[in-house]
Amino acid sequence: MRIADICTRQVVSTDAAVSVHEAAEMMRKHHVGSLVVTEQPNGERIPIGFITDRDIVLAVVAVGISTDALMVSDIMNRNVATCTENEDIFDAIETMRARGVRRLPVLDSGGGLTGMLSADDIYGALGTHMRELGAALTHEQAHEMNARI
Repeated sequence: MRIADICTRQVVSTDAAVSVHEAAEMMRKHHVGSLVVTEQPNGERIPIGFITDRDIVLAVVAVGISTDALMVSDIMNRNVATCTENEDIFDAIETMRARGVRRLPVLDSGGGLTGMLSADDIYGALGTHMRELGAALTHEQAHEMNARI
């Protein structure tokens, strides 16, 4: 199963020069818990960082810093774990496990941001396949029982 078949294509991204307050507002407006921080050198969004609602709470709010006092670049994770559209789902799972993340920005062949893959996307896809497998087994058992009658 390819990442392109299960990832979310609507990705909310931001610029590193945006205030943490603005980033939090974007998360609220778009109902997301993370933003991919991008640059656009060739008109294509290239990931350079990642920021989550948890980053904002732990690095800013919990220590009493004003969200207007810091830029996204001050607290973003610069070591972004990613995957590509053509990767297999199990490669993405291994990346998530090895890097300790639940979300991966999805890149096209040119390195541009094209989607987001979450653990929930993977659970949903695998759950669908497990249901289909269960239905096949049930069908096989019914077929076998009818053949013996």
